Amino acid sequence: MATTFSGLQFALSRPCIPSTQRFADAGTMVLGGKSKVGAWNNLTSASHVASVQPLRQSLTSSSIKSVKTVTKAMSESSADTPVSGLPINLKGKRAFIAGVADDHGYGWAIAKSLAAAGAEILVGTWVPALNIFESSLRRGKFDESRVLPDGSLMEITKVYPLDAVFDNLEDVPEDIKTNKRYAGSSKWTVQEVAESVKEDFGSIDILVHSLANGPEVTKPLLETSRKGYLAAISASSYSYVSLLKHFLPILNPGGASISLTYIASERIIPGYGGGMSSAKAALESDTRVLAFEAGRKRKVRVNTISAGPLRSRAAKAIGFIDMMIDYSTVNAPLEKELSADEVGNAAAFLASPLASAITGTVLYVDNGLNAMGVGVDSPIFKDLDLPKEQH
Repeated sequence: MATTFSGLQFALSRPCIPSTQRFADAGTMVLGGKSKVGAWNNLTSASHVASVQPLRQSLTSSSIKSVKTVTKAMSESSADTPVSGLPINLKGKRAFIAGVADDHGYGWAIAKSLAAAGAEILVGTWVPALNIFESSLRRGKFDESRVLPDGSLMEITKVYPLDAVFDNLEDVPEDIKTNKRYAGSSKWTVQEVAESVKEDFGSIDILVHSLANGPEVTKPLLETSRKGYLAAISASSYSYVSLLKHFLPILNPGGASISLTYIASERIIPGYGGGMSSAKAALESDTRVLAFEAGRKRKVRVNTISAGPLRSRAAKAIGFIDMMIDYSTVNAPLEKELSADEVGNAAAFLASPLASAITGTVLYVDNGLNAMGVGVDSPIFKDLDLPKEQH
């Protein structure tokens, strides 16, 4: 079973074809957490999304299995309605989020925040997870999680099958092409998905990479095989390079691209193995280089969010996430559990004109844990008069 673990991006392996969670979110020990109203209230009251058409019943299997729903994003503000403050307004913008396979991850939370700010939402879902995801949408399983701040439901204009490990059809091995979990789907390599989005919509304004996978993530680095290490780099780092490479020609100038990383890129996190820490370090380095190249070529901004640990079903199955969340809550400057919505709102900011001069940046959304040099829950500090939260 695989997981994508961006606050603690844990991703289990992909022997032949792992479980439906493999490419689900780039936060997977991270893939999780129901929305919390408090974080939504911080997004902005000036944004309003009205859905003009419910999820169509046409969630049928086709050559490109897709969920087609129409989203009309509107802002309550207009030329005749003055708006106070600095609202995040993404009205008229279109976002493609790669790595959404359920309603429990950072990718989903980012989609909701972008939708709440007025953006139209397209998603890319790992092919073996596509049927379950579409079925859940159709049956209303995600309706509670789709609720936006104004009470309307987030609509997804289209769902594309995607396996970001493969750049084009020539890269796909025969055993994958003939695997029954890929049967009925086509045009799911990175290049093909970018071409499909161009054909369907012409262009996008926001690209989000929310996926990762490490076949040997539970192994210490010293026990990681070359194959496992390179697989982690391919699925978790190069997949972002590939996505931006193929989507850049249809990213409108002034657009934004965002990925998800984790503090293991620069600090030792025992248990986060299999080359995943190396993959996150590569992702952050690539973010800086891609910011220069995409900025010069298309005036596109490239940033990454270093998210803290997030509770999820996938992470719980590994048995590692509860410990990391407890550690963060006790030791971070802000003594609280991280919400997926807080990461989603940060992404909405980075995608908005309010962040027009921010690029090549690692933005920490982890309650400040990255700033700590020691764990204050250590017995060594038992007699130290540490600041306490006031109630």
